[in-house]
Amino acid sequence: MKILLTGASGMVGRNLLEHPAAQQHQWLIPRHADLDLADFGAVCHFVSQQQPDLIIHAAGRVGGIQANMREPVRFLVENLDMGRNVLLAAAQVGVPKLLNIGSSCMYPRNRDAALKEEEVLTGELEPTNEGYALAKIAVARLAEYISREQSSLHYKTVIPCNLYGRHDKFDPRWSHLIPAIIHKLHEAKITGANEVEIWGSGEARREFLYAGDLAGALLGAADRMEELPSLMNIGLGHDYSVNDYYQTAAEVVGFTGKFVHDLTKPVGMNRKLTDVSKAHEWGWQASTSLEEGLAKTYEFYLKTIEGI
Repeated sequence: MKILLTGASGMVGRNLLEHPAAQQHQWLIPRHADLDLADFGAVCHFVSQQQPDLIIHAAGRVGGIQANMREPVRFLVENLDMGRNVLLAAAQVGVPKLLNIGSSCMYPRNRDAALKEEEVLTGELEPTNEGYALAKIAVARLAEYISREQSSLHYKTVIPCNLYGRHDKFDPRWSHLIPAIIHKLHEAKITGANEVEIWGSGEARREFLYAGDLAGALLGAADRMEELPSLMNIGLGHDYSVNDYYQTAAEVVGFTGKFVHDLTKPVGMNRKLTDVSKAHEWGWQASTSLEEGLAKTYEFYLKTIEGI
């Protein structure tokens, strides 16, 4: 297939392109200088000119709690504009298949049970990343509406749980939990620090999927779009506490000091676990263990550390 991939320079995009199964397809990977996704006319022209068989929309403004709290307008507007432009351009041109990448931030806050796809828009969102979540919800609904109005167009959304892995962002200004942990532990190791701070009690639970596993799921979906539901979670189906992530990462990095907790810092949701029943029924499950994924991520970090 000829596949247009937005966000090819991001973590999801890079893991997609380096996956062995990606070699079966022809990829269109325009840079921002070649295609501004905020420009609807430019997106329409590019899609019309290239006529892809499938679009994977992985582009987005992403960041951790600090970035989302600091710039909610940017996270809402940029993600909404990019998603809207890509989906409407695809529909206007008649691209038959589109795979939109959602986020587990789309789900209501403070749900202890595993989150099912039907729960989107059934409760209050987490305030620390509400702008980002609202954009993701709107784009996912738009994909569903387009397919409802035009049955020949298969526009679906997959909702990954939190991701980590190769090509992640390790800069503390923008990083998510796991790359931030790796960076903090490595810095502590090389400076000889005997303690590392954890925000909150560390008891909040999170589900993190290795990005290479998501890439495999997306490439599998590319060949079976008609079988996908309009929304489908992609995740582990189980979670770990923040303390667990710190401890396992410390073993991988080689940090032997202690952890201290700052209870004044924000921690987001207490738990955010996805129900992956639909993914399992579809025939997919994650294959990379936490230890293996962290080791691969730390190896990548060591190769890129000079740029941080």
